[in-house]
Amino acid sequence: MRAIITTLSLALTLTLSAQTKQAYEKSALEEITADKFLAGGNAVDYDRLPRKALTPAPKGYEPFYLSHYGRHGSRWLLNERDYSAPITTLRDAKKAGVLSATGEKVLAKLEEIQQTSRGRLGDLSDVGEKQHHDIAKRMVQNFPEIFKAPNLLLDARSTTSVRAILSMLAECEELTAANPKAVIHNEANEANMRYMNASKDGLQRANEGKARPIQGEYEAKMRDPRRLMKVLFTDQDWVYINLMPRQLMGSLYDIATNQQSHDGDTELLDLFTAEELYKLWINNNLYWYLNYANAPQTDHVMPWAQSNLLRNIIETADTVTQKQATLRFGHDTVVLPIVSLMELGGMGCSIDNLDELDTWFRSYMVIPTACNIQLIFYRPVKNKPGDILVKALLNENEVTMPVETDMFPYYKWADVKAFYLEKLKKQPKNPFPNTPAQTPQIPAFLQQMMNANQ
Repeated sequence: MRAIITTLSLALTLTLSAQTKQAYEKSALEEITADKFLAGGNAVDYDRLPRKALTPAPKGYEPFYLSHYGRHGSRWLLNERDYSAPITTLRDAKKAGVLSATGEKVLAKLEEIQQTSRGRLGDLSDVGEKQHHDIAKRMVQNFPEIFKAPNLLLDARSTTSVRAILSMLAECEELTAANPKAVIHNEANEANMRYMNASKDGLQRANEGKARPIQGEYEAKMRDPRRLMKVLFTDQDWVYINLMPRQLMGSLYDIATNQQSHDGDTELLDLFTAEELYKLWINNNLYWYLNYANAPQTDHVMPWAQSNLLRNIIETADTVTQKQATLRFGHDTVVLPIVSLMELGGMGCSIDNLDELDTWFRSYMVIPTACNIQLIFYRPVKNKPGDILVKALLNENEVTMPVETDMFPYYKWADVKAFYLEKLKKQPKNPFPNTPAQTPQIPAFLQQMMNANQ
């Protein structure tokens, strides 16, 4: 069924159905022209995104629980070849005497970056650490009723990735500083990976035959390296005999856009025009949509990779009786599928015409570094009767949820829970192992510490 088109608005009073798309107000080309670093897609620095003021709690309600899943912060590139491959190419051109003056400067810059990357591949950068300190500070500012409670329990869990663990610790440091009496439990192990970072390898292999030809088609028409090759090299015949220009362009794009994970230097970024960066980003955007979102081209199954995480979110929320926060730290490959599965902010959208994809879906708005989901639960003050309410934040902005409400951004938790439990019953047969999510248990010694604080 074709999606119903609606304009993005945080003032909506009714949430949008599973078939609804939400359009961005400005074009992606306009946004990337204004800030070239946005072309980095999932490498975008979290702090480049806008944040709007939050809606006050309904009268007579207070927040008491925050449930979170967040990606690690900005990082170094993952593989040595990410840095070394373009350097090897430019050095070969220099030996052949065909490297331009600009090419010489680019080579020197790449060698400088490579030197600082040694021993740090995939590591959390200083920018990434700061992102998480700042996110935690805003949690305290936005929800002091939770984070300054004297008997607060912070249950923080991470995948086994070092950059995710360090992101968790950065937030916990900040939250402890704000509330020294908080009781904190940190955990990172393989046992939790079934919901913290559920593997989708089997399904991806089954669907890559559908996704790869589409990605190849778009790369062929969007990645045009001819102008850039003329800037870097003095002999174009040599270039097209000895190099793979599209591959070199992609490698330089990866390094250039990832400089926002460090000092924000634009020397490499300035090699590209805004239009070139936009077209390079188109391929990044397409990759994420086809492989991790609710894409009809991959049979709408990719979000189901995080069905265990959704069960864990629901089951854990139903155990909370006191002021508490559940913090989970992982990866963009989890955030996008869970956002799509939960249909937050219209991100469950199904886009048939991929030429229109960036009207509805933009990787940099959903999965920048340190991207996160926060579900904040509210209850009536002084134990008065009333419904438990919940609102959803995506990257700290209030977003719609897939049920009706007359008090956006607040929803009745009973309605939201019922919707998701019913949706989980419709999970396709065996796209992923349906192992139990297993609600995390609070260690006994922590329970004793909490009781002592009361």
